[in-house]
Amino acid sequence: MKASELKELTIKEIQEKIENEEKLLSKQKLNHAVSPLDNPQVIKVTRRNLARLKTVLRQKQLSETSND
Repeated sequence: MKASELKELTIKEIQEKIENEEKLLSKQKLNHAVSPLDNPQVIKVTRRNLARLKTVLRQKQLSETSND
C-alpha cells in the first residue's frame, strides 16, 4: 500500500492494519526460522509496510494535536 492511500484512512483503520502487519511479520519470521521461505524478501516488504503505517499514524496524531 502506498503512503498516499494510507493517508486517506482513519486512525482506527491504521491501527488495525498495524496489528495485522505485526502478526504477519512475526508469523513470517517464525516460518523462516523453521524452514527458509521461498522468497525472504516478503519479510523486508512487511517490515517496510509496518514502518510506513506507523509513520502515517504518527503524522495523523501530530496533526490532530496541533489542530486542538
